[in-house]
Amino acid sequence: MSEVLVVPGEMQPWTDHTTRQPVLAALLTDVVPANRRTLILGPHSPLLIESVLAHSADVTILVRSVSDAEQLTATFGPCLHVVAGALDGLRSVAAVQPTLFEMATEGVAPFEVVVAADGLDRVLGYDSEHLSWTERLAALETLTAPDAVVVLGLRNEFALVNLLDRRPAHLRHGDDEWVPLHDDPTRPVSVDQFQAALPWPAQLYADFSSQTLVGVEAAASARPGHLPTRLAQQALESVDTPLLTSPTEPLEFAARAGLLAAVSTSWLAVCNTHSPYAMYTDVGPALLRATPTATGWRTTSRHGAGSEAVGIAGPAELLFDSTVIPAEIPGGVTVESVLFRLAAAEDVPGFRKLAASLGDWARGSRVLLRWDDIIVDGDTFAFGVSGWVAPERVAKDDLLAAAWLRFHKRLVDGHRRHPWPPWMIGDDLVSTWMSMSGLEPVDPTPATAPHVESAIAEQLAWGKQLAAALAAVLDPPEHARPDLRSTLADADRARLELIELQGHVFGLERTLGFRNKAMKTRENRIRELRTQVQKATVERNKIHGSRSYALARTVARAAQLRNPRKLTAKLKRTLRKHLTSPR
Repeated sequence: MSEVLVVPGEMQPWTDHTTRQPVLAALLTDVVPANRRTLILGPHSPLLIESVLAHSADVTILVRSVSDAEQLTATFGPCLHVVAGALDGLRSVAAVQPTLFEMATEGVAPFEVVVAADGLDRVLGYDSEHLSWTERLAALETLTAPDAVVVLGLRNEFALVNLLDRRPAHLRHGDDEWVPLHDDPTRPVSVDQFQAALPWPAQLYADFSSQTLVGVEAAASARPGHLPTRLAQQALESVDTPLLTSPTEPLEFAARAGLLAAVSTSWLAVCNTHSPYAMYTDVGPALLRATPTATGWRTTSRHGAGSEAVGIAGPAELLFDSTVIPAEIPGGVTVESVLFRLAAAEDVPGFRKLAASLGDWARGSRVLLRWDDIIVDGDTFAFGVSGWVAPERVAKDDLLAAAWLRFHKRLVDGHRRHPWPPWMIGDDLVSTWMSMSGLEPVDPTPATAPHVESAIAEQLAWGKQLAAALAAVLDPPEHARPDLRSTLADADRARLELIELQGHVFGLERTLGFRNKAMKTRENRIRELRTQVQKATVERNKIHGSRSYALARTVARAAQLRNPRKLTAKLKRTLRKHLTSPR
């Protein structure tokens, strides 16, 4: 194992955290020339170091942490020269001992390739001079050849994530991410300033959370719903920073103004060389490269190292198939963008017409439908960069159900304007949209038992499983960090629902009170009637047992006789029989 070279400015104990950044690794693969003496400046992930080592035989890396340097030495061995210290310490040692870095006596700079994708913020130590950004760049320039390929990053202070960060300023940087936080008026804060500060001709990229790189020219022409804007939105929606609001709407405003690159997380300059691709993005298990064409984008994709290709949610299983991503993608807006505009404008006829066109276009297949990835291409539609498919062919009805369920979630959870009443939110609204797409409407038959689903729920059952599986791979739970505005909106909606439920409960309680009073009145009346019946029964029994009642009954019976002579004769015979009978 090779030894670590320590220069002034080292930090110990210390560590600088890094992320994998497969998109940046793909860019380095395209721009780093082969067999050049290379310097990696600052902390970089092992994936990025491997991508550089694959092209260069003589690679030196400068990190300020001694423990990080020892770890890199143990990982890569003699194929990587590791230096621990600060940038100014490396410059001073190189000036005193040029042979240490194989510098020629004429003063030729030692490095023909410099990779400083992390920027110049984490290249100074505790004891370093307070060098401004411009002075650090000048120190870097003294270590490079005039025609050296330089990949330099710069964090954007005006990044949308920084503007929407809900944490106070003193909590945004912890003790484990030490950077010079003093004001630096020489630091570039825009694309134009960054371009002007570089001493080399450069191709600039806007970096969105290390998941999407977009050339600044392509970003300037991107509008809401276009491919660069959609990929930037997906990248910013997955950040772990607690935000005041979702970055989707502000990013659309920036894109509409042509300022998409101005609000990116950082910028990346590729100097003295040129990448053939204007966009790099991570679409899940695959890395996508794209170049603009007259009608849209030409794409090439490959699987990323160590990426998962399966998303599972219940019985639904999804696979990623990069072969279904079209080589030519139209440059139009997505179906979701158009549907959002129609819903906000309360243009239900236009919404219905577009839904009917989608129903006519859709076919049963393995590729899942996503309105946020389906592109409007004139009178028809085209697939975007999504490669998520089902293991087997899915019926058209289930594909449309999954697509509308995902659109429903993004519409309602995003608190966007729409013309449908609150009591339709849920399966009823999704079923309505599916009927707009030409599917046979289902009668809203309610569930007949707690364990039995309604007819609409049965229609959407498989679509819900597909939508849940797609959400599991596109919006993993670890990225589900609600922003403050959505949380407040959800709280307001919950408060409104609570008030409505309280009113409903009050109405039920009032109705129950009225019914209770009515029941008490009826019960009292029944008791009175029961007492009266009891009294009447007692009086009746008294009357029935009296001699007057017996006499009256006898008289009544006698009054009913129709032939008194027959009665008289019968009485005579009876008396005679009793009188003549022996004693």
